[in-house]
Amino acid sequence: MPLPAPPNAWIRFLAHLLFILAAWTLFIKYLFPVGYALAYGEPWARYIYWDLWPVAHVWLGWALLKQPRYTRALAVGMSVIEILIIGTLSVRFLNDPEWSIWRTNWFVNKVFVLTCFVLVLAATVPSPKKWKERPL
Repeated sequence: MPLPAPPNAWIRFLAHLLFILAAWTLFIKYLFPVGYALAYGEPWARYIYWDLWPVAHVWLGWALLKQPRYTRALAVGMSVIEILIIGTLSVRFLNDPEWSIWRTNWFVNKVFVLTCFVLVLAATVPSPKKWKERPL
């Protein structure tokens, strides 16, 4: 069985964007809130909203680089789910915004995540002229 072709420059860029996004999210959602809480003598986990999205973003970035057979399904599925979740949460937020430091950090992070996954979706859903090719 032949090895898959190496990913093109755009796919490599998106993979590295996902790694950066995971690091950014870890800082915004975990390190900054822990530092803030400790600086003000509050319980260390008071401002953390726990989830595993950074792990999922690293997994997708890895898959874009290594291209296992499930890469396209993972990229499209994760993109659609992220876009739906972030779109819904953003509409709710913007209907009655709370511009505290926590909600603003959350919203800025979601704008970057949404942008990334729109780009991933656009890169992994082939155009009609490329249906015979495998872009990933």
